[in-house]
Order: sequence, then C-alpha cells, then structure tokens
Amino acid sequence: MKRILSIIALFWITFSFAQIGNLTQMEEPVKWTSSVERVSDTEYNLVFKATIEEQWHLYSQYNPDGASLPIEFYSDEADSLFTFEGKALESPTEKAFNKTFGKEEIFFSHNAMLKQPIKLLNADVNNIEVTVYGQACKEVCIQIQETFNFDLSKATTTIENMPVAEITEETITTSTENKKKKNKGLWTIFFLSFLGGFAALLTPCVFPMIPMTVSFFIKQSKSKAKGIKNAIVYGISIVAIYVAIGSFVTGIFGADTMNEFSTSVGFNLIFFLILIVFAFSFLGAFEIMLPSSWGTKVDQGVDKKGGYIGIFLMALALAIVSFSCTLPIVGTALAASATSGGIGPIISMLGFSIALALPFTLFAAFPGWLNAMPKSGGWLNTVKVFLGFLELAFAFKFLSNADLVLDLHWFEREAFVAIWIAVFGTLAFYLFGKIKLPHDDDSSRISVSRFSLGLLSLAFTLYLIPGLFGAPLKLISGFPPPLKYAESPYGVGFTKLKKSKKKLPEGAHLGPHDIVSFEEYDLGMAYAKSTNKPVLLDFTGKACVNCRKMEDYVWADPKVLRVLDNEVVLISLFVDFKEQLPKEEQYTSEITGKKIRTVGNKWSEFQTVKYKTNTQPYYVMLNHDEKELITPYSYNSDIEDFYNWLKKGINKY
Repeated sequence: MKRILSIIALFWITFSFAQIGNLTQMEEPVKWTSSVERVSDTEYNLVFKATIEEQWHLYSQYNPDGASLPIEFYSDEADSLFTFEGKALESPTEKAFNKTFGKEEIFFSHNAMLKQPIKLLNADVNNIEVTVYGQACKEVCIQIQETFNFDLSKATTTIENMPVAEITEETITTSTENKKKKNKGLWTIFFLSFLGGFAALLTPCVFPMIPMTVSFFIKQSKSKAKGIKNAIVYGISIVAIYVAIGSFVTGIFGADTMNEFSTSVGFNLIFFLILIVFAFSFLGAFEIMLPSSWGTKVDQGVDKKGGYIGIFLMALALAIVSFSCTLPIVGTALAASATSGGIGPIISMLGFSIALALPFTLFAAFPGWLNAMPKSGGWLNTVKVFLGFLELAFAFKFLSNADLVLDLHWFEREAFVAIWIAVFGTLAFYLFGKIKLPHDDDSSRISVSRFSLGLLSLAFTLYLIPGLFGAPLKLISGFPPPLKYAESPYGVGFTKLKKSKKKLPEGAHLGPHDIVSFEEYDLGMAYAKSTNKPVLLDFTGKACVNCRKMEDYVWADPKVLRVLDNEVVLISLFVDFKEQLPKEEQYTSEITGKKIRTVGNKWSEFQTVKYKTNTQPYYVMLNHDEKELITPYSYNSDIEDFYNWLKKGINKY
C-alpha cells in the first residue's frame, strides 16, 4: 500500500511540475516590479513598473471606451483601509488609430511606469493588496492580472521623478510602429511612389521633355559613352533634388511628428483640402505654377556653368517646368508617407525620382528606343485628368480619417461609398467621351486603351454599389470607414431586430453575422449534445482587435459562415468580460494564484488551466466528451486555412 501511495505521490509531483512547465510557456510579454513611496503619514504612492516585450502594446488608463481594455486598479481593501486618490500618473504613452475599433488607441511600448496615489483611512495600516487589470496585444491579445502586496513600513521617502503624460488624449505623445511593420511600410511607400513617378512621366509637362533632353545630351557629347555618362549624372541629379525635398519635409517636421500628423484631425483636414485643390488642377480648372523667373534664371545658369553643374541645373529646370504636373503627385506621396513616420518622406521621394529619372538615362543609352515612343497628343491630357479623378477620390480618405478620430459620424460609410461611386462613375463617362473638360481635344474617337480604362472604371463603379447596402467591399478594405461605422451597420433596410426573429435555443444569442452563439460553456455543450454537432470553442475578448478581424473578414466568408451557422455549435468565452461573479463563486486560483472575481477571470483561468495558453483569439474543436478533435487554431486570417481547419475537425467528429 505504501508503495502505491509513493507512486501516486511521485506521479502528482511530476504532474504538478509539468503543469508549471506548461504554464511558463505561455505568453508573458509584460514583466512587473513594484515599490512604494511615502508622501506623509497617511499618503503614499504605489509605483508599478512594466517591461514590455518588443512589438507588444500595453493599454493606458485613458484608452477610449469601445477599444482595447485600459489598465485598472482594484482592491478588496479599498474604502475600508484606504482610498485611491484619483487616476494614476503615467509615463509617456503613444497613440495610433485602430481601424477595427474606429478609435484612436493610447498605449505603452517597451516600458511603462504608473504611480497610483492612495490615502490611508487609518495610519496604523502597514500592508495593502492591489491588483492591476489590463490588456496587452500584438497579433494576439492577453489579459493582464497582477496582484501586488505593499509593505508600507518599507516605503521610501524619496519621490522618484518621472516624465508624466498628460491625462488627456490630445496631449499624449505619438506612436511608432514596430521595426518589422516599419520596414514593410517603407517598401510599400517606395513602390507606390515609384508608380507615381511613372504616372508623372505620362503628363503633358514631362513626357515631351524626354526626347528633347535626350537629344541634347547626344548632340552635346563628343561620344556615345560621354552622352550616357552625362545622362546618368542628369538622372542622379533628379533623384538628389527630390530626395532633398523629402529630407526637408522630414527635417522640418521631425520623424515622429509626421506620424503624429497622420492621426491628427488638423493634418487630415488640411490634406483633404490640398488634394481637392490638386484634383481640380489636374481636371483643368487652373494651373499651379512657380514664378516663370525661376525657370529663366536656372536656364541662364545652365548656359553659364556647363559641365556637371550645368547638368544639375538642367535637372532643376525639369523640376520647375514640370511643377504644375508633378506637384499633385509629389504632394499626395508625401501626405501618404507621413503615416509611416521616420524617413517615410525620403523613401517616398527616392521611389518617385528613380521612376522619373530612369527613362532619361535609358533613352540616352539606347537612343533608337525613341522611335518606339508614342507621340505627344491629347492622350497626355487624358492621363492628367485620370490622375485628377484619383486625387479627388483619395482626398475623401483624409476627410474620413478626421471624422473617425472625432467619432462624429458625419461622414459615415454610406456617404464615403456614395462619393466614390459618383467619382468613378463620372470618370467612366469621361473616358467614354461623354464628358468634355478644359484642354480636351475635339476628337470624337477614343483609343482602345482609353476605352479599356473606361470599362474598368465602370466595372469598379458597379462593384461599389452593393457597398451602400452593407456589402463588405473587400477590394478597398481599409479605405472606407469600417462596416460598424455606418448609418445601417446591417445594410440599408436591415436591423438587428429584423434578423433576430428566428427562435433561439435557451441561453443562446446572436453573435457575429447572426451566428447562434453561447457564452456559457455548460449550456453550449448541452445544446451540442442535443443537436449532435461538434463544438467550436472560441476564446475571445470584447476588446480583442484580431478577434474582430477574424470575425469581420474570415467568418464573413460565405463558405465559412455556412459551416459556423449549420455544422458546429459556437461557444464564445470572453476573457475580458467585467461582470462580477457572485461572491460565493469567487475564489483564488490554485494554479496561477490569481483572484477570480469576474466572468472574464473565470474563462481566462479555464483557458490557462485546460489549454495552457492565455492568448486570444484561440479556437478549439471539441466532441461531446470535451476532447480535442484537432490541434487548436490561433490567429491566422487566411480564409482557406481556417475553413480547412473547420472541415478537418468536423470530419474527425
């Protein structure tokens, strides 16, 4: 018997260490330390310091409602032993606009420091306990719950200085994207600006300059090699001029200030107006010109200087002469690059100028290619007008950003889509020759390429129309306001009330896309047994960004939605649900040592103990014996992957 008990004890010890080992493999991106400062006999500062792993964000106390969960302080002893004296002081935070929630979020990166002032109700109190609740997110989110015991007798009388963030959203310092996202964003900026440079080549101000400039180099050079060398210097000079513009913009505003502008209402409204002006300039309402004397002086400098200085001045002359055509494109590129912060404007101008300079160099090296170039004509103005319509459409993205940040709901999704329908519909009529604008020629014929662009514009217009009635419009995802930021989130003519008339099982409600869902584990399991369906266990959070992305973009796919509607029972457990459990159901976890007070604590503990993870979203397929049918699925927004995972689990059931 003793031997059996020894074996059982050994097994239990081994199991306990295995549990601890598994738990230590969970995500713990935030490490905490604490201390206490004495202000007076009854006043203290509770100091919390957090070290945050790279790419993770911990959300501020002042994060807005309806976004990721803010930090909160809680104590059972509050109002009996002490009181919290207002909000905690915070070290500087960052902010960035979250498209999923339609809110500007406020968070810490790398490290955080909070000082919570308290006042004792009895000067004899020596120990107090405080719990910090919050949320940290990267691609997944985890709930933060740390309990601290403070020995007030060991409080230091030295008050530690710290840079403190203001307690209003408007004055909090700006965010910087993590390095990986920055690099990806810079490559995107370079590529789009490169395309903008090619678009600038096809405008009336630049295109005719190509044969004229190349011919000049060929005639002025004593040999072909010399002509090629001069053309290369010319191209490098163009790049240098535009990169200098990008450097000037970055230097004037500062790297981080550009990123702050991208989420400020003033910046977005200013660039909305600027792009409107650029658009009407391209449409022919007026010309944006630099003083003609500038061009004259540069031309005189070319004649006097000669050599490489003269070639550089020729490149400067091109920039001045083409100003009316290139400024709208350059301005748009600089505005777009501002959202990346850092050296975004420099990278933008590098991409733009390389595309602009490349033809001059290539045609100088291979002058025979000039014969294959199309002749200048009315098509150049068509390109310019086409770009004007694009500028007009993009302008409303900046107006939308300003409305989203202010949460005014003046410019909701339907209004945005309606304006894009009008813009691209009018563009289609223009390309088909049904509308004439200033500077258009009188020809009644249209080219095949213009006709093809017209068909594409018309098709895109027709694609946009269902967006007025609730269609997701995935082709332009990220441009219009989110689906929930609309007059009719369920589509024009539809409301939640109309869609919810189907009879629901006991304890069920309508979840995302009106999928029948349970929020109580036992009720969901009982229903699954009664209907003989497998269970899809969804560990989620009300403030989980990527949970919403999965629901909005993956679950919305028709084939995925059919499975979720008909072939599984969905149980969604919200680990951040703040509803208090009845007192008799509250307890302290034997595994994690955390106090389980809320419904969210309960499901977070359940996930931690049973599945050895604390991240959301997290999906588990179960049979009626609560056994896993397939390896759980974490965040991955690939529709095919998620669908195949669902079907594989169902087939195993």
